[in-house]
Amino acid sequence: MALRQTLCVSMLVAASPAPAAEDFIDGVYLQSEELCAQAKKGKLQDVIEAGNIVLSARGLEGVEYNCEFLQVTKASRSPSWAVTAICQEPGFVFPDVLSVTQMSPKQIDLVSVRPVDDESEQAGNGGSYFHCEGVALP
Repeated sequence: MALRQTLCVSMLVAASPAPAAEDFIDGVYLQSEELCAQAKKGKLQDVIEAGNIVLSARGLEGVEYNCEFLQVTKASRSPSWAVTAICQEPGFVFPDVLSVTQMSPKQIDLVSVRPVDDESEQAGNGGSYFHCEGVALP
């Protein structure tokens, strides 16, 4: 009986989502301050539908593309986090590991271990993102 209860508790703990690291990013981030201004004037959904990627504590989200952040670990010597993610696009799912670094109160830089194969492809999951004050996720 005790073994069964221990097993049930272990399964519940394993099924619970990983807690986010302390002081992880908060709010909505886009790839430029101009996009933030557009999202603030109109709708964030319109900016996303125009082909832009949104960064939040949940992950990266775009049209037919997303990366769900699974585990977030805070660095002890810098304003950075190591993040594991599962990313999806139509017909393709892949893991990624990213560093998320707070460059300033308004700027976050991402670096992905995933190589970019094609020169026409954007920088993959890497790049700079800017905090969009007053913009919320849909």
